[in-house]
Amino acid sequence: MLTPRQRQILSLAAEGRSNLAIAEELVLSIRTVERHMSSILNRLGAGNRIQAVVRAKQARWI
Repeated sequence: MLTPRQRQILSLAAEGRSNLAIAEELVLSIRTVERHMSSILNRLGAGNRIQAVVRAKQARWI
């Protein structure tokens, strides 16, 4: 399961936004977004953002 913030970040990534664009929109550092993305990939057992988005959508988390 993902945290609310991780869901928010992954939803923005699903729209095709870069880590920098996500950081700017959420007023976070890019490093914070990178750490969240790393945690998301690990939690979902995904090798990349696309796999993470697919798995989260299948689980109806985003």
